[in-house]
Amino acid sequence: MALAQIEPSGLVVGADISRAMLAAATTRLADRRFWAVAADGQALPFADGTFDSVICQLSLQFFPDPARGLEEFRRVLHAGRWTAVCVHSTPNRAPLWGVFAAALSRQLPEQRETLDLTFALADPERLAHLLKRAGFRDVRVTRATRQGTIESRDDYWAPIEAGTGQLPQAYLALPASTRRAVREEVEARLGAFESGGRLVLSVEMLIGAGQA
Repeated sequence: MALAQIEPSGLVVGADISRAMLAAATTRLADRRFWAVAADGQALPFADGTFDSVICQLSLQFFPDPARGLEEFRRVLHAGRWTAVCVHSTPNRAPLWGVFAAALSRQLPEQRETLDLTFALADPERLAHLLKRAGFRDVRVTRATRQGTIESRDDYWAPIEAGTGQLPQAYLALPASTRRAVREEVEARLGAFESGGRLVLSVEMLIGAGQA
């Protein structure tokens, strides 16, 4: 989406602390205007005022210190330019992952806090406060809901079994018998969203934006 918005001479920098994520992005985005950079979002390796915009998609909630990350976003922005962050809403408003996280937490109660990080910034007031504290002006937080269809239960489990993301990795670390218990619970609860063999799920996200 960002590549579609820039001029031919422009540049989109994809930063992630995970080299595996960067490798996947580079494979998917075969465009000379895209650069993948291994970086900690709380200590970006860029000079002040480098970028026209900073976008953070479903990642800020996993930062050890989200406030520090937002301060870095503001630092690397040109004055007057914008940042936008997207985070999950509450588990009941994002059942695609909420159901899975709840089932995992029951099996791993000692990891509940970590497993719930997916929804750690689900409070609009807190997200707005963090943006303002980082020095952003004209802060706004809106809700966005998207509905999607997953063709089958196997399609739902495919990225989980591939270990894509924090929750799937916790799932794959479980013993086989515990994984079966998690899967049975998740599939029972997802039955409420099934129609004609497909899963029809809506996901609500919070979109926070602010001007540097």
